Amino acid sequence: MTRDDWEPVAGTALITGASGGIGLELARLFARDGWSLVLVARRADRLDALAGELRGRFGAPVEVIPADLSVPGAPGEIARALRVRSVAVDVLVNDAGVGVYGPFAATDLEAELGMIQVNVTALTHLTKLLLPGMIRRGRGRLLNVASTAAFQPGPLMAAYYATKAYVLSLSEALSEELEGSGVTVTALCPGPALTGFQAAAGMERSKLFRRIGVLDAVTVAHAGYAGLMKGKRVVVPGLVNKILAQSVRFAPRRLLTAIVRRMQESESVRG
Repeated sequence: MTRDDWEPVAGTALITGASGGIGLELARLFARDGWSLVLVARRADRLDALAGELRGRFGAPVEVIPADLSVPGAPGEIARALRVRSVAVDVLVNDAGVGVYGPFAATDLEAELGMIQVNVTALTHLTKLLLPGMIRRGRGRLLNVASTAAFQPGPLMAAYYATKAYVLSLSEALSEELEGSGVTVTALCPGPALTGFQAAAGMERSKLFRRIGVLDAVTVAHAGYAGLMKGKRVVVPGLVNKILAQSVRFAPRRLLTAIVRRMQESESVRG
């Protein structure tokens, strides 16, 4: 692809975790609205398939950068690839995320550390690399995919919930720091969503994914995209999730943590 092929229409959006779930649906929304895209995920074959779809359906300029964000040097490699292509990123979507399910003392250490690398360190690193350029240009948007898990502790996914609390806290703080700069930061906080995440985390039988208010990736992506374009600080898709996110402010923390544990448990654990 030459530089002449890469002139953005609305701007250029980089999306991590673009090969499936919410990231894939966000890519479709950006392409529909005339954005040029940089798609990042581990699976090159899935990225290539999505790039072909977006070029065919929308005529979108699309670049793919296969990268494993559990590898510490991956954000730096992505930034170098962008410099080689002379691509300036106007919107950064930090969607890539993984989960580990089970009692903290029993879960695999390497899996937990890899999750922290993806959910926290890579997100922070990539933001740190791309945000200064947005500030210099006086325009830009960040969408960090957190979770309603960010609002309370999460027994049986203790470290995962903690990573999402970090993402929400970082996003809100950056949003305040960047007030008046032309750069906005939005934290997307979906509840349990049917995205393939639960299977990857080993949560297929968790009661959390069998309650009312579980949304699909398309619905979550539309809510996140609309909130991003409006410059909202926090977006919680779905009425049930909004109510639950607000209610945690008033519930005793010990009671809340016990309730979350019961929701997280597999149907085979109790009853």
